[in-house]
Amino acid sequence: MIGVRRKARIIALQALFEIDSSGHKAEEVLDRLLDEERLPEENSGFARDLVAGVIQHREEIDGSIQTFAPVWPVEQLSAIDRNILRLAIFEILIDNKVPVKVAINEAVELAKRFGTDSSSKFVNGVLGSVSTLSKR
Repeated sequence: MIGVRRKARIIALQALFEIDSSGHKAEEVLDRLLDEERLPEENSGFARDLVAGVIQHREEIDGSIQTFAPVWPVEQLSAIDRNILRLAIFEILIDNKVPVKVAINEAVELAKRFGTDSSSKFVNGVLGSVSTLSKR
């Protein structure tokens, strides 16, 4: 069974993917996804905070992706891998509310579930390098 925090991360990832792919407004996307899932308020807030944080810090986050995955321009990454990385890098370098290992593990699990066969290894490798910047 999937934990409630992971469900919140899945919703955040789905929202980021849709926003990135279609340009839909974040608030509308989140309202619809959270209405469908009906998470406890605390976890809905967690999903909203993740999405808002990624959007607010996207330029900085994308710079980190480019630094640690220089062979792949950010815009050429698959949309799912790009947004998993954005979500995890926000949690690791900016949000600082969960241990680095938890953020990496959650990202790898999202990559296994939603990405390609190689996504989890790619995400793990990039985040392993990003984690060297974290002071936690």
